[in-house]
Amino acid sequence: MSECYEYLPHRLLHHRVRDIASGAEGELMAVINENVSDTGVERWMHLAYIRAANGREFTTAAANVEPAYDQPKSAAGRRDMRSA
Repeated sequence: MSECYEYLPHRLLHHRVRDIASGAEGELMAVINENVSDTGVERWMHLAYIRAANGREFTTAAANVEPAYDQPKSAAGRRDMRSA
């Protein structure tokens, strides 16, 4: 089994992102083309490494990454922001 991997460029690198599979958010730290097989047959995947607010990193398929936009939580929050 090959232990090779390759860092890939990504337009959202070091930006706040959301994993559409889990809904979790954090900063995109890296996208890596990685062999994810635990057998003799190689299986390569583009994995996104995301660091959550608590400092822990998790992975997801790079295709599951989208920009995260901070939005007011309620209508009251939107009213407060407009009056400021």
